[in-house]
Amino acid sequence: MASTYKHGTYGEFAESIGGVSTQSGTLAVYVGTAPVNLIQGYADADVVNAPMLLNDFNAVKRLVGYSPNWAGFTLCEAFKVHFDNAAGNAGPIVAINVLDPATHKKAMQTNQEVTFVNKRATITSDTIVLDTLVLADKVKGTDFTVDYDFTAGQVILTDISSEGISGPIQATFDEVDLSKITKTEIIGGVTSAGVYSGLGCVGLVYPETNLVPNLIAAPGWSHEPEVYKAMIVAGTKINGHWDAFVLADLAMEATDTIEKAIKWAEDNGYNSERSKTYWPQFRDLSGNTFHGSTLAVWRMLLVDAGHDGVPMETPSNKAVPIAKQYFGEGSTNRGFDQSRANDLNKAGISTAVYWGGQWVLWGGHTAAYKFGAVTDKRVIFDNNIRMMMHVTNSFQREWALTIDQPMTRAMADTIKAREQEKADALVAVGALIGAPEVLFIESENSTAELAEGNFVWNFTATPTPQFKSGTMRVAYTDAGFDSYFGEEA
Repeated sequence: MASTYKHGTYGEFAESIGGVSTQSGTLAVYVGTAPVNLIQGYADADVVNAPMLLNDFNAVKRLVGYSPNWAGFTLCEAFKVHFDNAAGNAGPIVAINVLDPATHKKAMQTNQEVTFVNKRATITSDTIVLDTLVLADKVKGTDFTVDYDFTAGQVILTDISSEGISGPIQATFDEVDLSKITKTEIIGGVTSAGVYSGLGCVGLVYPETNLVPNLIAAPGWSHEPEVYKAMIVAGTKINGHWDAFVLADLAMEATDTIEKAIKWAEDNGYNSERSKTYWPQFRDLSGNTFHGSTLAVWRMLLVDAGHDGVPMETPSNKAVPIAKQYFGEGSTNRGFDQSRANDLNKAGISTAVYWGGQWVLWGGHTAAYKFGAVTDKRVIFDNNIRMMMHVTNSFQREWALTIDQPMTRAMADTIKAREQEKADALVAVGALIGAPEVLFIESENSTAELAEGNFVWNFTATPTPQFKSGTMRVAYTDAGFDSYFGEEA
């Protein structure tokens, strides 16, 4: 008798054996806070605890807003890296904002006098809730209009009244209180009544966008152990089917040395094979501070795009737009080189270093990797796990609409042949090596399971390993001295 009820296509990771996707792009999902308070009509735009598919910076400013205050509005770091990056833009991405201006606001309204000059007045603020702005006895749309300049960070008030607005006038408005956002909002969940929040909204991405989430990040929050664990859960069998890889950061507090960072990761369980972890943070020449997870997601999208969406290559040793390592305010740590970075890599922690004349991400392992203590080779490299996810996700998308059709012998053979064709194609592009096999075998398909309509195909394959190191062994020889005494021509 079947032990688990199944209805649909499924993909599973089998035990490792020693010894072309329907979605062409990689879709990253970010969870955090965005300044939706700067969007007029935000309450009707469904931008709170909902997946927002974003393709460029104009869409960001139009739909969810932007602020250079990345510490408060954590999603804005991702917006900048993905869509306003001189080193290359990469998308689309999905943003899940948990900030609700209706509830996460200051208890008292703010009052501020403004003066119109040449029919224009400004209010400098990125915490103002635009929809609550009132000008004394004036009527919005009749006496004045409201707009927001994301470059200057200012509310733009334009006098459109017939008689003109003279003298100082009092503006009253609500402001969001970012301190009210906690890890609880980021973790979120799904209620029995179908209310989604935080990481629970990852389950809405596929049904609302028809795209499979491949990567999950929460810069500014993933250093919280509870959030990290929730990210792993959120990325495992999304909608009961899809697998996503997690990019996370280690805490900066009390981890301003490599040894402290390694111990912190061990003590707090940052060791899932379904994730990569980064430490420390990084800064560019303009003083912007980046999380390694954000840089890694951006780089993964660019690298995957170069392989038609196949996650066959690590983001390690790929350039990132930074100028230094950052260990937190007050730290005296001046940074470390590639040699010391390898100590992090040995513990399954990735970073960024100056190497080959540029700053690059450094470390191709999953968070489960520990040098000399690997029990399953699939955890060694990030592309190993991501390729396995790619195969299972591709299988499920390919045959989703075939479910509930008669499973004839011809259908079983067709599925086997098609999946073998895809496997061979992955070998042809260098994503897999050797001779991967797709099998439909009797021992994996008992009569009880077949009677329940449950069919299993086995896929065995070897993801192409990374060229992690190369060594040239040079030996001295005195044979060259013989040339002094050879016969003359």
